[in-house]
Amino acid sequence: MTSHNTAATIDPDEKMRADFYDFLAGFLARPPSAERLAAAAALQGDDSPMGRAIDALARVAAHSTPRAAEREFNALFIGLGRGELLPFASVYLTGFLNEKPLALLRRDMAVLGIHRADDVFEPEDNIASLMEMMAGLIEGRFGVPAGLQSQRDFFSRHIAPWAGPFFSDLEAAKGSVLYAPIGQIGRLFIEIEKEAFRLGG
Repeated sequence: MTSHNTAATIDPDEKMRADFYDFLAGFLARPPSAERLAAAAALQGDDSPMGRAIDALARVAAHSTPRAAEREFNALFIGLGRGELLPFASVYLTGFLNEKPLALLRRDMAVLGIHRADDVFEPEDNIASLMEMMAGLIEGRFGVPAGLQSQRDFFSRHIAPWAGPFFSDLEAAKGSVLYAPIGQIGRLFIEIEKEAFRLGG
């Protein structure tokens, strides 16, 4: 997604949320580089479910190579014709690509001033792009930082209905090794966000 400006100064907790969305988007948009694998291997979690999932990712990332990660990414998301998973809202919500969820997303993107980058050709309702959009809304990459209600509306319409099941599928996918803890982290994070938005009024 293209950005209009650099991220505004925001509350540290909001910055942490945006960073988490960006972290997930980084693994889901493309195979991880050696640098991304090294950064993941250096992570340390606490004894919470999320902390244990982060520790699991660190252990797997420490023994992963960029080539192996690329093979896994391709098997999961690309494959011969298609990967094991189709990470698109339209597929999860209707069973088909390019359906009503994508049209609704494009409408909201236009209202929010979010534009697809020129070098991106897959539908905008893929999980990586949606994670990136949420990070951008929080940080103000498409204008001013979005308020809680705008964030909640976008999350509720375009992420909450399907991201949890997608991350559960990624966690359990036959081809998931490095991506199994990514799936677990994503599933837990979506649960945390749902609860936070619910409690936020």
